[in-house]
Amino acid sequence: MRILVISQYFWPENFRINDLVTEFAARGHDVTVLTGYPNYPSGELFPEFKAAPESFARFGEVRVVRVPLLPRGQGGLRLMLNYASFAASATLLGAWQLRKERFDVIFVFEPSPITVGLPAAFLRYLKRAPVAFWVLDLWPETLEAVGVVRSKMILNTVGKLVSFIYNRCDLILAQSRSFIPQIFKYCRKDGNVQYFPSWSDAVFDFDNVEAAPEVPDWSGHFDIMFAGNIGEAQDFPAIIEAATLLKENDTIRWLIVGDGRASDWVKSEIQKRGLAHRMLMLGRHPVDRMPSFYKCADALLVSLRDEPIFSMTIPGKLQSYLAAGIPVLAMLNGEGADIVHKSGAGLACPAGNGAALAEAALNLSRMSAEDRRIMGARGIDLSKTEFDRDRLISKLLSWFDDLAAHSRRHKMGTK
Repeated sequence: MRILVISQYFWPENFRINDLVTEFAARGHDVTVLTGYPNYPSGELFPEFKAAPESFARFGEVRVVRVPLLPRGQGGLRLMLNYASFAASATLLGAWQLRKERFDVIFVFEPSPITVGLPAAFLRYLKRAPVAFWVLDLWPETLEAVGVVRSKMILNTVGKLVSFIYNRCDLILAQSRSFIPQIFKYCRKDGNVQYFPSWSDAVFDFDNVEAAPEVPDWSGHFDIMFAGNIGEAQDFPAIIEAATLLKENDTIRWLIVGDGRASDWVKSEIQKRGLAHRMLMLGRHPVDRMPSFYKCADALLVSLRDEPIFSMTIPGKLQSYLAAGIPVLAMLNGEGADIVHKSGAGLACPAGNGAALAEAALNLSRMSAEDRRIMGARGIDLSKTEFDRDRLISKLLSWFDDLAAHSRRHKMGTK
């Protein structure tokens, strides 16, 4: 099958789409990725890409077509321009670079922004190929939740854009079951919407992994690790509040692995509150290094702000945490919290409640090692049943087969 993947983010940026296209190619499919210049999360073009862009034209067996964009930089306006520049560049320059090629299906990876659907809609028309659109972030709800956009008029306009894109998709994939009714607010009632969650993007074999040397050794400690994007949605003010409440605890330490738009604020708060000995910022590292960091953790922290939209979201890192077999400490509402509660894979507290997070962290640290081991084992069991990588990707490819077959029948019927 000839698959065109459209994603604003791609290798050397760390996103699950890298793993997905690798698997597509490993299963014998001809894969092309249409993407932008790498600049996430720093906001600046990667130096190695600027030095030798031609060396980023292939990702293993996958061909990579890159179009220019305005790097994210700093500030909300710059971010919006980044989104708009990729949408325009991928629509016009991307279509030109792919002008002689045919595809059986177009797959869109949408962690944010929704505008990645515009080049997909245009190429669907040009190539007469069906579009499968994976919704990992709901617009315009997320824009309002994180305060990027407050104007009702602009939010309504974005809603119309979302409707335009959704109604030009042949299959819409929702990362959580709670997303499905929200998606139907913007697409036809006969739209094809399916539940398709994320999976763990790493295989954890801690017996053959060395602990990350970046983590200072601290005997008798209980390490709570956050790994991932440090942004508005992750509610670091509440995490900082919890760390401050436990500041005098001689056991608990917070390890932050990642980077993002809120990193500088977090660093300044750590210094201001005298948390440098309790909360360590360890920087951004490649996905393939995560097992070495997870090996240092006694619990893995996942959090989202107290907003209705985030209660519908399953944070992408949750699947990786479950697969790691380490207890999960979740400051979440809704579907993500339900997964932790029902599986018994960790402890969950309400989103936005720093005091409750501190209490949950303390309770987890006081549990026996055996109780925590059982929690971790439950996470692995759930990962194998609900979020199994091979099963999910096989299901996705079967949907692609159905879309391609339907498209072929339609083309034959119109000749």
